[in-house]
Amino acid sequence: MSRKGDCWDNAVLDSFFSSLKRELFEDTIFENRTVARQAIFEYIEVFYNRQRRHSTLGYLTPHEFERQAKTA
Repeated sequence: MSRKGDCWDNAVLDSFFSSLKRELFEDTIFENRTVARQAIFEYIEVFYNRQRRHSTLGYLTPHEFERQAKTA
């Protein structure tokens, strides 16, 4: 980890939460906490990990990238 005040530690998480807010929460009002938790779970497990392509992974999904890494 870097020293206090350096932003490099949180860059990946900041990017993820930015995507989450922009792609899921924008203009969305959830009925209750259970509905929100289900929507977040589906976003991460169904869309973000298995469908959304990431430029830092060579335009593969995280799921495809991990599968290729295991077979290599």
